[in-house]
Amino acid sequence: MDGPIPVVTRPRWPDAELDVPALRADGWRPTPFRDFVLKVHQRCNLACDYCYVYTMADQSWRDRPMAMAPATWRAAAGRIAEHARDHELSRVRVILHGGEPLLLGTAGLEPLLADLTAAIAPVTTLEVQLQTNALLLDVPTLHLLQSHGVRVGVSLDGTAEANDRHRRYADGRGSSAGVDRALRLLTAPEHRASYAGLLATVDITQDPAECYAHLRRYAPPVLDFLLPHANWEHPPESRAAAPYGEWLIKVFDLWYAERPQPIRIRLFEDLIRLILGRGGRSEQVGLSPVAVAVVESDGAIEQVDSLKSAYPGACATGLTVFGDRFDAAFTNPGVVARQIGLRALCDTCRSCPLHTVCGAGHYAHRYRRGAGFLNPTVYCADMTRLIRHVIRVVSDDVQQRLAASHRD
Repeated sequence: MDGPIPVVTRPRWPDAELDVPALRADGWRPTPFRDFVLKVHQRCNLACDYCYVYTMADQSWRDRPMAMAPATWRAAAGRIAEHARDHELSRVRVILHGGEPLLLGTAGLEPLLADLTAAIAPVTTLEVQLQTNALLLDVPTLHLLQSHGVRVGVSLDGTAEANDRHRRYADGRGSSAGVDRALRLLTAPEHRASYAGLLATVDITQDPAECYAHLRRYAPPVLDFLLPHANWEHPPESRAAAPYGEWLIKVFDLWYAERPQPIRIRLFEDLIRLILGRGGRSEQVGLSPVAVAVVESDGAIEQVDSLKSAYPGACATGLTVFGDRFDAAFTNPGVVARQIGLRALCDTCRSCPLHTVCGAGHYAHRYRRGAGFLNPTVYCADMTRLIRHVIRVVSDDVQQRLAASHRD
């Protein structure tokens, strides 16, 4: 599209149509937030071409403080502790995010981590994770993070060629060499306990076997594959029938054939859990309530920030840590829609036999102007292809194991 993306004030669903008081009267109760994303820095040292923060519909980062101020993170920490106390939570997780959170520097990270611990640790078990492009990761920073028990997740899309196709500096230079340096540091024996895993956005022009082999070299505790953020207004570029599903199937087959699996791949593990009738743990699939709240650098309480890919203001709740409890978000139709499971699915998805596994896919990928989020995922064909394949492979495996046990 040429020119600025037009502002869509509000889609029809859920904001104009979801009756939250009626849901409560019918017995629905909110699931407390357990994950809190703090946007501690609004800038980034990379210019990734698919970033939902800087290249998509919502450009609110431009109007927010560049870095989260101490007064803001203290207010956020107090609200998190309050929420944990009110709901008797046994643990909460705080994810330091951006932009690029390491731009805060050790001078900013040290008091931030100390204040989070002081406010939250007396109330509940505090886990802290930092999601980074890793380019600023060095030994002093790692020592600081280790001293506070912070685990580090790193974004890397695969081979150097594939990664540098999208994850570049503003001047066009690739980032893979810097990420490789940082991962060698993070995976060293003295630092490995701080290694949380890798986050990879799927690039279907990359050979899936090469991608998997490259990421596997870094032995991540967990590997997350994410579909590029797209929706019905801005669909994926490929016009093939189910290219993302086919790509993921090739990785799945390689991974599933290994015994035991050398690394955990969250998407695949979640699909298997859901197929076997257990709950999912990811917002990409399944119908489990989403229990994530975001605090922006100005203290605004927002919904999951991937919604910035849909339209300007899609994440907004009108709440702030300076004046509102996190519980106040449970009156927001957008927050509630992520917690009501089957009731948030359109008729097309409800009639699909895969709906309890797929769950209509990632919520952000369902957006269509004028209809809001009451649609199938724009990756419907891909998810259908992938899920049916996983069902077939797992079913065959179970049958073979049962047959073998009977022979024994």
